[in-house]
Amino acid sequence: MSDLPDQTDNQLLAGVAAQDRAAFAELFERYARRIKAFILRAGTSNEDADEIAQEVMVTVWRKAHQFDPDKAAAVTWIFAIARNRRIDTIRRRMRPEPDPEDPLFQPAPEPGGMEVLSAQQMAERVREGVAQLPEDQREVLRAAFYDGLSHAEIATALNLPLGTVKSRIRLSFKHLRGVLGDEMAGVFLDD
Repeated sequence: MSDLPDQTDNQLLAGVAAQDRAAFAELFERYARRIKAFILRAGTSNEDADEIAQEVMVTVWRKAHQFDPDKAAAVTWIFAIARNRRIDTIRRRMRPEPDPEDPLFQPAPEPGGMEVLSAQQMAERVREGVAQLPEDQREVLRAAFYDGLSHAEIATALNLPLGTVKSRIRLSFKHLRGVLGDEMAGVFLDD
């Protein structure tokens, strides 16, 4: 016959911390009904009380290693978990349901024909502007924007001083701003 019923709650929690299923079963037997009654007395429905009691005991199983007998008695620790779980349940219920009609949940409207055409024309103008750049400026732009390299990585890859890489990017932006005009002034970085 097992000596578990004679063990203190602290001893059982130490066993649960060591993943002893028999110690957990004994602790469950001692506390599951008491936790449910505690939750019911606080005005929780029977269904919720069952669920909360189960969640509490799962938490005891998972976190028994965190129990410190110098800080609180086992019963206090377990019922603190129960109280917190009940509060979490109440908060979850009080949280408003998201409104599916809220504009934040709506997809962005499809661009119209004029917007698509405008974007295509702008892309073509950017390609033409990049094609007009000297090869050394095109090379650093390609590395920065198509390959996703940082300025330092470009300097290393192309065996260039960091200042030269930055200057070439700045010069290429200046050229592209001149080619694309005012409509693209905000797209490229200012000098």
